[in-house]
Amino acid sequence: MTSGTIRVLIADDQMMVRQGFTVLLNAEPGIEVVGQAVDGAEAVAKAVELAPDVVLMDIRMPGTNGIDATRHLTEPAGSTVKVLVLTTFDLDEYVYEALRAGASGFLLKDASAEELAHAVRVVASGEALLAPNITKRLIAEFSRLSAAPRAPLKGRVGDLTERETEVLALIANGLSNAEIATRLVLAEQTVKTHVSRILVKLGLRDRTQATVHAYDIGLVRPGGS
Repeated sequence: MTSGTIRVLIADDQMMVRQGFTVLLNAEPGIEVVGQAVDGAEAVAKAVELAPDVVLMDIRMPGTNGIDATRHLTEPAGSTVKVLVLTTFDLDEYVYEALRAGASGFLLKDASAEELAHAVRVVASGEALLAPNITKRLIAEFSRLSAAPRAPLKGRVGDLTERETEVLALIANGLSNAEIATRLVLAEQTVKTHVSRILVKLGLRDRTQATVHAYDIGLVRPGGS
């Protein structure tokens, strides 16, 4: 971020959505909309050109959709851009796929100006926007629907220690670092270290991907752990 300003790129095929979000975000201190894109391909190209901190990415666009564009933006090693996907309704299978592709969270298009600005700031800071209940419910629902036979759990957590596996399950249940520290009677800094090691060992970008992964491997199951 330049001088503390969060640079935002908006990708949506609807002009009114792009312009409306641009007006709302440019009115917020510390946030600047640096560009707009009408589809996923243009979003990828403009992200390379403009180096935004956050891309607001519509899921359903003609041509290159938001899922493929998200994957293009987040997969390269060293990529720091954060993707916040936009949708018109929460239980959308495409949102789940976008989260799996590397998005840091999602936002409904009818969000208020306050919710929009908050989401951009949270994602830009490196945190995952788990909007806890809705995103967790979405991940749980589509993990359940796409459930396939799995190998024994021990083989699915990779090189995670028993404690790291426990922390991963608590992340997936929506607990913050402070809440995990209280639950496990640990220092919050110790929890942060565990979280960092989990992300590195599993090759994940953030807590959202960790949550998706925990559901995918069956560590946490729909309806509870």
